[in-house]
Amino acid sequence: MLKSTTSSIEGRRITKYHGIVTGEAILGANVFRDLFAGIRDIIGGRSAAYEKELRKARELAFAEMEEEARQLGANAIVGIDIDYETIQIGGGGNMLMVSVSGTAVTVA
Repeated sequence: MLKSTTSSIEGRRITKYHGIVTGEAILGANVFRDLFAGIRDIIGGRSAAYEKELRKARELAFAEMEEEARQLGANAIVGIDIDYETIQIGGGGNMLMVSVSGTAVTVA
């Protein structure tokens, strides 16, 4: 499936708009505890374990959005937006939500 953050795909013509599609993935509070417990892997201000979890959540959100677009009969998604949100839960815990949205289209 073709994906783009722009409203069109160069060299392709949009022939049908199917509607807005979304995908979400949430990392639980225990992931944060585990990641911060392993803080020793931070090198140069980056945490490989944290980045790996964020990448996994983003990939899950994209897969969910693509599946929704396929079910609508689309072969591309344009205007994609990616958001990261921190959600506070009871007991002082945090969760991270990755959400993606875009417009499912058919291109020729």
